[in-house]
Amino acid sequence: MSIALVTGCSTGIGFATAVAMARAGHEVFAGMRNPSGSPELAQLAATENLAVTVVPLDVDSDESVRIVVQQILAAKGSIDVLVNNAGIGGGGPVEEVELSDFRKVMETNFFGALRCIQAVLPAMREKKSGHILNVTSVSGRMALSPQGPYTASKFALEALSEVLAQEVKQFGILVAIIEPGVIATPIFGKAPQRQWSSHYPQGKRMRALFAASLQNPTPPSVVADKIVEIVGSCDATLRHPVGPDAKPLLEWRLSMTDEQLIEWAGVESDEEWASNVKRDFGLEVQFP
Repeated sequence: MSIALVTGCSTGIGFATAVAMARAGHEVFAGMRNPSGSPELAQLAATENLAVTVVPLDVDSDESVRIVVQQILAAKGSIDVLVNNAGIGGGGPVEEVELSDFRKVMETNFFGALRCIQAVLPAMREKKSGHILNVTSVSGRMALSPQGPYTASKFALEALSEVLAQEVKQFGILVAIIEPGVIATPIFGKAPQRQWSSHYPQGKRMRALFAASLQNPTPPSVVADKIVEIVGSCDATLRHPVGPDAKPLLEWRLSMTDEQLIEWAGVESDEEWASNVKRDFGLEVQFP
């Protein structure tokens, strides 16, 4: 089986992916910024005797990524699979979100993935094989306010992945974009909660929409199982919507023009917006 490096493994999709990959017989190096603060994965691996090695990895750091990749290559000779999962949330009105917050989200979600890609590619290219899976989101193909920082980072990673797939095809390297819908992960709790200007009501609307969607939660294991399936089958398909709402959401976006989306999301009345959500998604949203 393959040697896999998975980033962002302390919780959520990364944790589930590391476990699912190891249970499928792969040897997993599970990266997380602070392993001592998230010991659950190592404990589970020890209990089940899984081939999971937790490594300290900060995808925001050139040096951290370089050291981890070099250590794995020195110990194992190759990295066959890279799963770029590490990511953070971030949103708010474009007018009001500080540039430093935009940069923080882009640093982790986009440049973090790029760092890891650049670090593993030389060895994959020389071996003429490899699989790079970038976890984006349906938000990488549909932009809803007020998620400017987050969705911009995911759009960017989608574009990078599409370019990368073209460049590395000749070397036998596969690229996959994993596009989860609304998944029940701690990312919703980790994003700082701020009160934005009353000029922009979209923040409370999006929180209400997520809350309604999570009433029937989809676990991270759904995404993890799909990643295992893609790796195991060497599926060359580029984009993979994952989760029961992912494909319907993308089809909903494609069903309307850009101007219709702007009208849908930009209505002044919360009641009209809630009515739109009920009509299109069958969800009852409630405002605190």
